[in-house]
Amino acid sequence: MWTWCFGIVAVCAAAASPAYGGCRDEPTPGVDWSECEKARLMIPEHDLSKGRFIQTFFTSTDLRGSNLSGADLTQVELSMASLAGANLAGANLQKAIGQRTDFTAADLRNVQFAGSEFSRSKFVDANLSGSVFFNSELNRSDFKGANLSGADMSKAELARVKLADAKISGVNFTYSNLSRADLSGADLGEANFTGSYLFLTRFAGSDLSRATGLIQAQIDIACGSAETKLPAGLTAPSTWPCPDYDDD
Repeated sequence: MWTWCFGIVAVCAAAASPAYGGCRDEPTPGVDWSECEKARLMIPEHDLSKGRFIQTFFTSTDLRGSNLSGADLTQVELSMASLAGANLAGANLQKAIGQRTDFTAADLRNVQFAGSEFSRSKFVDANLSGSVFFNSELNRSDFKGANLSGADMSKAELARVKLADAKISGVNFTYSNLSRADLSGADLGEANFTGSYLFLTRFAGSDLSRATGLIQAQIDIACGSAETKLPAGLTAPSTWPCPDYDDD
């Protein structure tokens, strides 16, 4: 009788104990910190490659220069976190969330960002070639000097993003919102603008001659300059160059 009661008590006590899982594990390759609270930590230049960080909270955490290549960061929270210079090549950030996240000069090749939200974030000089931003929200983010060659930014919210001097050859912008975005001087190559919303989009000095999917109605509401090169059959509207407008 007493043995049976003790067993019940032991089971109940175990059930009431907090389930920490691997949240207390050291930052090492393959670590599983899924659903863990890792906010406001200083863990730069650590090897976290192929780790699992599903729904992990990294708010305001310093991950500069860390190796997160091949990591699963699905639905991770990265608001105000710094991943400047980090290696995230091949990582999964689908449905991730981050406001003012810093990815400056990060290796983001072939990263899955589908369905993510990274408004007002910094991707300056980052390597984003082959990455997927399908259906993502990136409003007011800064991609100046970034390499976006072959990236998929279809159906993305890109209002007021800064893409000046970025490499955009082969980027898929189909049905994306690029209103008031700055693509001045960008290397556009064979970017696809089918169905893109280009209201006051800045193309001053850009070469659109090989871009695909553009129609005259899109050009008529965009902003170019005398140096802007258009695809055959399209002409610059009389409103070019557009007057300066408030970008705040």
